[in-house]
Amino acid sequence: MKNIIIHCSASPNGRDDRASDIHRWHKERGYDGIGYHHVVCVDGVIENGRPEYWTGAHARGCNTDSIGVCLIGTDSFSDKQWDGLEWLIQDLLIKHENAKVIGHNEISSKTCPGFNVQDWLKTL
Repeated sequence: MKNIIIHCSASPNGRDDRASDIHRWHKERGYDGIGYHHVVCVDGVIENGRPEYWTGAHARGCNTDSIGVCLIGTDSFSDKQWDGLEWLIQDLLIKHENAKVIGHNEISSKTCPGFNVQDWLKTL
């Protein structure tokens, strides 16, 4: 795995959306289902999206060699989400030790995930 790409759901900050909501939204847009592999909910719960062995649908041109992680919200995340994200990233890096953790905004013109991932990583 080359990259672990962090995204945001672009839904209102603090709203209790879940992986099942993203799955529905993506189906409504014509995708096969949720494009992310993991979702970090507002309450810090980490929900699975598509299995890691399935190619994601979250970062055009980078899906075949990456894992997509999505934080619920746009640019303001709960303390429980930050804790969950930290735990998830550490776990993923154990499984995929050579992967680079990046924000979606590092490979596209999007503002997603709403924060600077490289600065955040320095705080861990």
